[in-house]
Amino acid sequence: MDKDRIKGKAEEIKGKVKEKAGEWTGNKETEAEGLLDQAKGKARNTVGKVKDAGRDAMDKINEKPRPEIKKEEIRREVRDDGTTEEVVKREKDEEAA
Repeated sequence: MDKDRIKGKAEEIKGKVKEKAGEWTGNKETEAEGLLDQAKGKARNTVGKVKDAGRDAMDKINEKPRPEIKKEEIRREVRDDGTTEEVVKREKDEEAA
């Protein structure tokens, strides 16, 4: 879980407390500050969710096995009767593993 999600949730709770305190005391300014803090917290929480989703996507990409890459060597060999033949030699690429 991203730290922005945690901080965002804390800010939402703080805003809710401020809003209720403003309602109970009749202080419209404190109530408005509470609503603003809640909005900031929700926005920060959303940023954290996006970061988490990006990290999860990258983890999935990195989990996929890479296809095996093979090296190929093609050479011409001359037979005893003077004709030529293409010979293909394939080896597993050790660097790709």
